[in-house]
Amino acid sequence: MPRFSARLGALPPYPLAHIPARKRALLAAGVDVIDLGAGDADLAPPPEAVEALQRASTDSAMHRYGFGMGHVPYREAIATYMHERFGVVTDPITEVVPLLGSKEGLAHVASAFLQPGDVAVLPDPAYAAYQGGTLLADAEPHIVRLSAEHDFLVELDALPADVLARTRVVYLNYPNNPTGAIAPRAYLERTVRTCVEHDMLLVFDNAYAEFGFDGYVPPSIFEIEGAREVAMEFHSLSKTFNMTGWRSGWAVARPELAGALAKVKSFVDTGTFLPIQVAGAAALSARQRFVPGNLAVFRERRDAAVAAFATAGFEVTSPRSTMYLWIPLPDGIGSAAFADRVREETGVIVMPGVGFGAGGEGYFRVSFIQSPERTAEAARRAGIVLTEMQRAPLVAGATA
Repeated sequence: MPRFSARLGALPPYPLAHIPARKRALLAAGVDVIDLGAGDADLAPPPEAVEALQRASTDSAMHRYGFGMGHVPYREAIATYMHERFGVVTDPITEVVPLLGSKEGLAHVASAFLQPGDVAVLPDPAYAAYQGGTLLADAEPHIVRLSAEHDFLVELDALPADVLARTRVVYLNYPNNPTGAIAPRAYLERTVRTCVEHDMLLVFDNAYAEFGFDGYVPPSIFEIEGAREVAMEFHSLSKTFNMTGWRSGWAVARPELAGALAKVKSFVDTGTFLPIQVAGAAALSARQRFVPGNLAVFRERRDAAVAAFATAGFEVTSPRSTMYLWIPLPDGIGSAAFADRVREETGVIVMPGVGFGAGGEGYFRVSFIQSPERTAEAARRAGIVLTEMQRAPLVAGATA
């Protein structure tokens, strides 16, 4: 048996890895499965994107290598989006890096900026790609526990001095997955100042940039003074345009930083399928028509999910962004045990908080990606399990 690398051994289990197999087994057994696990809505992409893909796929020239440059009109559409949406002026050739979904870029950026002995600051709970990229770069993760008490913010100025001195990369994600937290402008300003003072790369995951509710409009990190010097921002077509399976996203940064990520990618992939880049440009061009209606659907689903889980006996806070509820569990009920029982006993799939890191223990995540009716049924079933788990210690005590 060939020897595995120490890097592989350092990687934790991926939080979603076992879910598809269990979902398939439950469906095969005739269970009515309601999947509120992954952030993968059952909604359609913009028709303009589908039509553009169909047209481009009939062009034989579009079936050749895209390489790092890819489809230039896609780069130009990204630059136009960044300017129209955030007021950020971006050179489409030197400051945009097309990605095979933002996930791979978030992981690969670590290889461009980290080496053994360096530290990457990671939130916990968090998207697993941040830790994976750090470990695969042979760098040291420094985990910062997020807490409701501190509004789920990572405060860099609270880091130990020796950690701060070795930190080369900081991963932040606001609007935040899984907590749904948003970052006040004052927080972003002091974070950028700290990154500038210590010459740290700020990796800003902005996958939920269009998910703002109740008057909240998520910003770009580049709206903050000084960010251009130290930040790289990541976006995706997945959530905004219901295009999760298309695997298309981008990073934006000043040329020296963007070029470093592009160089790493030149050795690990040969670009997104060109017709998908054509479709991406069409989706971005359709943003002003598509996004408001799509967001209205998510707002309705958010409100329905909040009401349903509250009625089922859970403590629920309505998020101002993302597509998730981050729901606390009563003391003594583990998130993995709860999620496992809900899935196996009722067919409802939710994500245990511990799947996003030890800091997520005591919570579970619900994606409001199903219709209000299906979400209400899922909440009802989950509430039954919660009641049974709360009663279990009393029953055990009475038996004893």
